[in-house]
Amino acid sequence: MKNMNNARYLLGALAAAAIAVALGGCAAAVVGGAVAGGMVATDRRSTGAQVDDQNIELRASSSLSGTFGERAHINVTSYNAQVLITGEVLTEQDKQQAQQIVGKVPGVRSVVNELGVMPVTSFSQRSEDSLITAKVKASMVDASDVFGTLFKVVTERSTVYLMGRVTQAEANRATEIARSTSGVQRVVRVLEIVTEAQLQPPPPTPATPSAAPASAPKS
Repeated sequence: MKNMNNARYLLGALAAAAIAVALGGCAAAVVGGAVAGGMVATDRRSTGAQVDDQNIELRASSSLSGTFGERAHINVTSYNAQVLITGEVLTEQDKQQAQQIVGKVPGVRSVVNELGVMPVTSFSQRSEDSLITAKVKASMVDASDVFGTLFKVVTERSTVYLMGRVTQAEANRATEIARSTSGVQRVVRVLEIVTEAQLQPPPPTPATPSAAPASAPKS
């Protein structure tokens, strides 16, 4: 049954990846959100933080597209307001300008700039990257000791980026899975490492006892 779920996830992810590659960077954020819609329960971000990240991705992608047009290929991925930008730009000046644009988007806490200064990649390269992402996510779903829904997985030129709020053990296991996936050349962790204690819900606040009603004066 687990292998069947793996296969179904891989087919779904491949379909979404194909649509995302065909429609472009901004559509990728929307498609990704649609695929992950059923996974909110295992996402350690609050619902508000997830919505904020989606808004950051859309606003940043729109601003970058308006500035660079077809002369650059830039993907934007946000997790807890930490933004990863990947892809290709033609000059070092473009790379710095892209970071400045993303950094000015409301709500952005920090920017990790992994843009390559090089010609824009081909459609076939991006399709291969999408396939790698799908395989990594499918392997995480199939694993019994890590929750794949805790991670955002981004692949650019065969380099896999992992994002999420996870423990050190979860980070190590996900890295191991990604590194063992065929086609992966490098794994970069853009993770927020937390302890098991930090993941525990806060204790309930004890109710404040209500004051006893004042007794009526005797006549």
